[in-house]
Amino acid sequence: MTNKIQPMEQPKGKKRLAAVIGAGAVAGLLAVVAQWEGKPGLEPHWDRIGKVWDVCYGDTIAEKRSYTEEECREMLATRLAEFSEPVLDRNPELKGRDPQIIAAVSLTYNVGVAAYRRSTVAKHFSEGRWISACNAFRSWVYSGGRRIQGLANRREAERKICLRNIPAKFAK
Repeated sequence: MTNKIQPMEQPKGKKRLAAVIGAGAVAGLLAVVAQWEGKPGLEPHWDRIGKVWDVCYGDTIAEKRSYTEEECREMLATRLAEFSEPVLDRNPELKGRDPQIIAAVSLTYNVGVAAYRRSTVAKHFSEGRWISACNAFRSWVYSGGRRIQGLANRREAERKICLRNIPAKFAK
């Protein structure tokens, strides 16, 4: 008789997101991203700004089919966990800093991991210049070379979240 150890399945959805960013930040991050990504319906739709097909809350890699509301919320949480991990790899100093991690992951979900990693936002966080990092959100308002007011609105909202409860030692 052989006892094979089965690999543990990685948690999905909100449980996985909580394991990455902490339970306190989950509801805030889900609310912020859901608000800005929107969910025009439960069917795939064409994102005219990103020029891609997406489903639910801006997911571009999920199967293009109809989803339930619960499936959309769980898929968003799973995807946000996938974006949170590289943010915390790049800026481990954000761990436990709910407002800053919410803002940084929301930005990353919108602009992509590679863009975040090389961004002034990430660089300033690393240097301990958190107010400068939060203010740098304002540079991410262009798509296709054009300033998009919706992106400007989103970045200002993320910036305001980012500026909450900054520890005195990082208030530069």
